[in-house]
Amino acid sequence: MLLVVATCKILCIFIALPILLITWRKQYSKKRTKRSQKETVVGLFHPYCNSGGGGERVLWAIVSAIQTRYPNVYIVIYTGDLDVHPEQILNKTEKVFNYKIQRKIEFVYLHRRKWVEASMYPYFTLLGQSLGSIWLGIEALNSFVPDVYIDTMGYAFTYPLFKYIGGCRVASYTHYPTISTDMLKHVYRRVASHTNRGVIARNPFLSAAKLAYYKLFGLIYGWVGSRAEIVMVNSSWTEEHINTIWKCPLKTHKIYPPCDVKQLTSLPLFNDDEKCNDIRIVSIAQFRPEKNHPLMLRAMYELRSIVKEEMWEKIRLILIGSCRNFEDEVRMKDMQDLSKHFALDENVEFKLNIPYSELLSELQRASIGLHTMWNEHFGISIVECMAAGLIVIAHASGGPRADIIETQPGSQNGFLATEAEEYAAIIARIINMHPEDRHTIRTVARASVNRFSDEVFEKEFLRTMEPFFRQKQE
Repeated sequence: MLLVVATCKILCIFIALPILLITWRKQYSKKRTKRSQKETVVGLFHPYCNSGGGGERVLWAIVSAIQTRYPNVYIVIYTGDLDVHPEQILNKTEKVFNYKIQRKIEFVYLHRRKWVEASMYPYFTLLGQSLGSIWLGIEALNSFVPDVYIDTMGYAFTYPLFKYIGGCRVASYTHYPTISTDMLKHVYRRVASHTNRGVIARNPFLSAAKLAYYKLFGLIYGWVGSRAEIVMVNSSWTEEHINTIWKCPLKTHKIYPPCDVKQLTSLPLFNDDEKCNDIRIVSIAQFRPEKNHPLMLRAMYELRSIVKEEMWEKIRLILIGSCRNFEDEVRMKDMQDLSKHFALDENVEFKLNIPYSELLSELQRASIGLHTMWNEHFGISIVECMAAGLIVIAHASGGPRADIIETQPGSQNGFLATEAEEYAAIIARIINMHPEDRHTIRTVARASVNRFSDEVFEKEFLRTMEPFFRQKQE
């Protein structure tokens, strides 16, 4: 009897679920036919479109490319920035990224963004945020049904929703996989990191349970991610992980993110005397935990012990960045407190949400660029510093090592490091380097960044996305 009941329940599920999905899809199809916009509608899913980071630069580069090539396309941006008016968002885009976006664009404000915040899920964070993205995606789909759906933040769990229920063509631009084989290795080797708490790393049973959870999550993540018809990734590192997890290499395209190399490479290279004899070290990074600002401060602390006092008085670390939310603001204040704890407050400056013109000025005045994120997916700020003529020291992992920094003699365009002592030693080496040797590295660095330009990104993006627009136009 129990077997019969169970069988009936299973049959009901297999019958009722398809009927529900078909009915749901028909509802969205009706919404699409009733909307006032008869041209192609592209929906860009970017809940943090006003944050001002590298991911947002990609978003606005995509918008600019579509508006230039397909002026009749109607663009909708799904955002959770409820307290910002559309005009303010577009003004900030022009000020921070130097993109002049046409006003033929609509912002759909989402009220459920908190469900993708990591702070909502102290445990099972990846799963919680992924399920939260589905809930947020349902709100987006209910608010506006597009023809083409492009996710530019990596919310892969929304792809089946927009594809099978919304009836949309789905494309993605992935900066960083939600889960990677490197994260699995950290759990397996019981290495503590910002994605693997110390209490778990120290306990073999908790580590085994987390490893099983990660593997199961990876299987689901691979399935939902591969529902996208076009998969774009931003670096060789990301491409390798996405191909391993999503297993769809034939529809995966590596498109380096856009960097403002044209304007930055046109800036004149100041010599040491023209820089007022100051030694300015610049970091451009949002105040997020993975950017690892504490490592920069520890490197400065180590540097003080290996340079002469008169040299130390000339050194300044300029931390330029933005804050996405209150947690980031607290994090920035913590960094200010840490700099005081290390007695570095006279040598460290914090600059938050500065305009593009001031950023250019800081890059011109600086000599060294600093980057400390482990497994950075790409590193737009690294390319920007190199284009401006800075000598960059980046973390020896991820995209910077795979795609950007070359350390071989004769073609060296920067340096790689991992520990604070190593960063400090390289900074001291650059400071004491012969001016001609510094100039050679800066020149090689500038010559190596043209492949990361806005123009190359626009060309590759439009080439990759052409099948979506061509079919709709026909």
